[in-house]
Amino acid sequence: MPDAADFGSIDITDFSVGAMLRAGIAIRRAVRACETLESAANVVVRYFYEQAIGADGTRSCVLARFYKTHPYAALEPAQQRFAAAQLGAIPPRRSMRCLTLVATIGDEPDWSSRHTSRSHLAIPLPSADSIRSAPMIMRLIEELGVDVESLVSSTPAAVRVGDARTYDVFHVEDALGSPHIPAQAEFVKPYGIHSVVGFGGLLRSGELFAVILFSRHHIPARSATRFRTIALDVRSALFRVDEEKTWESEGTGSTAGQG
Repeated sequence: MPDAADFGSIDITDFSVGAMLRAGIAIRRAVRACETLESAANVVVRYFYEQAIGADGTRSCVLARFYKTHPYAALEPAQQRFAAAQLGAIPPRRSMRCLTLVATIGDEPDWSSRHTSRSHLAIPLPSADSIRSAPMIMRLIEELGVDVESLVSSTPAAVRVGDARTYDVFHVEDALGSPHIPAQAEFVKPYGIHSVVGFGGLLRSGELFAVILFSRHHIPARSATRFRTIALDVRSALFRVDEEKTWESEGTGSTAGQG
């Protein structure tokens, strides 16, 4: 089974059609070896973190993360405790969706395990108003083609918007000073985040997935647009993964294809 790295590095700042096609093939082939959603998500984020190289020869991604919406009742106990703590006095509903961190890798050691995340382990989405109060999450959900009201009030199959898009792109070309990228003083400025690109959409179950790349290099709109095809590649690759086997603790523990 080929490793995603076998297909060579790519430049996401000047994301050519050739690089886009290589990335899609690499991800689809590497994910074939995965038996859980977590292991597949780790393949995706590790690929972009390790293989996205800028013109200056340095890694583009400071941080790469994979999120998926989960009902509160389906979370691990630690994730439930984390989400409940974010709600304060509001009791969590079993059906409440949480934007859950499935895989992460980055320049800091704590960024390379979902278990060490201090702020994003499981973000509760109890209401449309709560989503609107988080500018990055709001824009991410909207630009990935999901209706916010439906996301918090309906079954997974009902969250599609009118044009039934199932994949799309979130892009912030200039992260510095953007209201859509939080932690400006703690993250954006000290780590030199120039652009952010996210891609994702709806899985077969109707749940939302999103991959977010925080880049130290400039990613123009023409390059960001090509991540729509990568979103479709990832979505297609994940179709063969049993969504009931989300976490590594629930599966075989395989990390094949991660490199």
